Amino acid sequence: MKKLMNKFNFAIIGLMASMAPSMAAVTEASMNQALCDLAEQLGGVFSVLRTLAFVGAGFIIAGWAWGWISAGEVKFDDVKKRGIGLLVGFIVLFGVGAILSAFMSMAGEGGSLGCAASMFGGKQ
Repeated sequence: MKKLMNKFNFAIIGLMASMAPSMAAVTEASMNQALCDLAEQLGGVFSVLRTLAFVGAGFIIAGWAWGWISAGEVKFDDVKKRGIGLLVGFIVLFGVGAILSAFMSMAGEGGSLGCAASMFGGKQ
């Protein structure tokens, strides 16, 4: 097993070394421009996805709360069966919404990426 892991680690190091020259060609300005272009072209999609992620997270929490309220008595087995999965689902959806919101504010007017792009297409 150890010999296999050593081969695997060596392969990863070789892959990283072979990709270093191509990664060095990417500058901060070109990366910012690529992100600005992405925000300009897919701004409407990101806006809808952000809204759906936050709404989905709200429905997960509301469904979880309503299930426990309507049950009357909450048992610890219910928490083990449904609680962890629902909590993970809420965290994932809320996290996706927060990341999209942060990206949209960074790419928006006055954002840290320096884009002057409207999120619904077109330069201002």
